[in-house]
Amino acid sequence: MSISGLCQICESRPAEQRCRNCGTLVCEAHYEQGKGLCADCAAQAQPDQNEDVDVHRF
Repeated sequence: MSISGLCQICESRPAEQRCRNCGTLVCEAHYEQGKGLCADCAAQAQPDQNEDVDVHRF
């Protein structure tokens, strides 16, 4: 599956990843590679509870 479009956080860089929690398309600067989460979900996640974050963008 190809990712195309702009980062939904900064809206200026090409999106290269998709958050595994909320589906947000993000650039590398707004993606937490080790967690597979966008910067917003990673900031809201508890250290041991990444699975319970519930953020959705439409």
